[in-house]
Amino acid sequence: MYLKIAKKVLCAAICCTPTIVEASLPSDSLFLTLDRLFEWGVEHNLQLKADRIQLEMAEERIKTASSMKLPDIQIGLKGGVLGQPVVFEHGLSDATYPDTPDWSQNYAVDFTQPLYEGGKIRYAVKKAQLEHQAVSLQTDAHRAALKLDLLEKYMSLFSLYKQHEILSRQIEESELRLFDIRRMKREGLITNNDVLRSEMQLTRDRLSLTEVENNIRLFSQQLTILLGIKEDYLLKPDTTLFSMPVLLEDYEAYWEEAYREEPSLKWLRKQTELAKNEVKGVRSASLPQVSLYASNTLARPISRTMADLYNNNWNIGLSLSYSLSSLYKNNHKKKESRLAVYARQNEEELQLQHLRVEIRTAYLRHQEALKEVEALQLSVRQAEENYRIMQNRYMNQLAILTDLLDANTVRLNVELQLTNARTRVIYTYYQLQKVCGRL
Repeated sequence: MYLKIAKKVLCAAICCTPTIVEASLPSDSLFLTLDRLFEWGVEHNLQLKADRIQLEMAEERIKTASSMKLPDIQIGLKGGVLGQPVVFEHGLSDATYPDTPDWSQNYAVDFTQPLYEGGKIRYAVKKAQLEHQAVSLQTDAHRAALKLDLLEKYMSLFSLYKQHEILSRQIEESELRLFDIRRMKREGLITNNDVLRSEMQLTRDRLSLTEVENNIRLFSQQLTILLGIKEDYLLKPDTTLFSMPVLLEDYEAYWEEAYREEPSLKWLRKQTELAKNEVKGVRSASLPQVSLYASNTLARPISRTMADLYNNNWNIGLSLSYSLSSLYKNNHKKKESRLAVYARQNEEELQLQHLRVEIRTAYLRHQEALKEVEALQLSVRQAEENYRIMQNRYMNQLAILTDLLDANTVRLNVELQLTNARTRVIYTYYQLQKVCGRL
C-alpha cells in the first residue's frame, strides 16, 4: 500500500515539475511564426541589402542613359592679355608694331541637340532598363534561396524541440521504471544488475537531453543573428506547420510554372536580351550621326581688324558625321557580340536541363517524405504496443530487462524518425515551391 502511494506521489511530482529545458534554458523566449521568419530574414539579410543597393544604382543608370536625349549646352568665358603683334612689311624685314588693345574677352553659348545617333541612345536606355530588370530577378533568386536556408534552420530547431519533448517523456518513464525496479529489488524479485542498467540508461537519456538543449541554444542563436534580433532570445517555432496542406500536384504543372516563373531562368533570359541589345548597340556605331547645333559668341576685340570693339555673331545648322573607320574597326566587335548571344542562349538551355533535374528531384523527395510519414506513423503505433507488452511481461517476470530496454529504444528511435520525417515533408514542400518560382 505504501509503495503504491509513493509511486503516485512520485508521478505527480514528475508531472508538476518543469521540464529540464524550461528550467535550464533562458526564460526570455520568442514565439516565431514562419511568416515572421521570412519577413525578418529578408529585411536583415546583407546579400539582399546589397541587391537593393544594386537596384538603386540600376535605376540611376536608366536616368543617366535617358539624359543622353537631352541637348548639350556649354557656356564659355575667356579673358586675357593680348601680346604685341609684329607686322613685317617686306618678308622678314621692316617690322612694325601696330597699336592694339591690351585685353581680349570672349563670351560663348553653344547648343547641340542630337537628332539621330544610329540608335545608340535608344539601345543605351534599353540596356539600362534590362540591367535593372536583371538585378530585380537576381534579387528574387537570392530571396528564394534565403527563405529555403532559413526554413532549413527553422525546421531543425523544430525537430530539436520535438526531440526534447520525446526525451523528457522518456526520462519521466525511466524514472518511474527505475522506481519500480528498485522496489522489485528490495522484494528480492530481481538482481541489482537490473537496477544498475536502468540507472545507466537514465544517465544516457539525460546526457542526450543536455545535448539537445545545447543544440536548441545554438540554432536559436544562429537564427537570431540572421533575423537581426537579440541573441539571448530562445526561439520557439510554430507547431501548426504540421497541419498545413502539403499535397502534391501534377508534375507537368510544376514544370510549366517553373519554365515561366523560376527566377534564375528568367535572369538568364534577360541576359540573352541584353546580349541581343548589345549587338544592335555595336551596329549603331557604324551609322551616321545627325545633330542640330546653335551658338552665339560675343568677343572683343574684332579679330580681323583688332579694333577695340565688341563683335557678336550667331549661327545655327545641322551637323552630319560618319565614321569611315567603323567599317573596318567594328567587324570583330560585331562578331564578338553575336557570339555572346549564342553563349547566353547556351547557358539558358543548360539551366533548363538543371531545372528539370531539380524539379524531378524535389518532386520525388517530397513524395518520398509523405510516404515515409505514413509508414512511420504505423511503426510508432506498433512500437508503442510492443513496449507496453514488454513492460507488462517484465513486471510479471516473463521477460528480462534487456528486452524491455530494447523495446524502449526502438520506440524512441521510431518517434524521432517520425519527427524528422514530418519536418522533412515541410522542407521538401518548400523546396518544390522554390524550384517552381513560388517561394
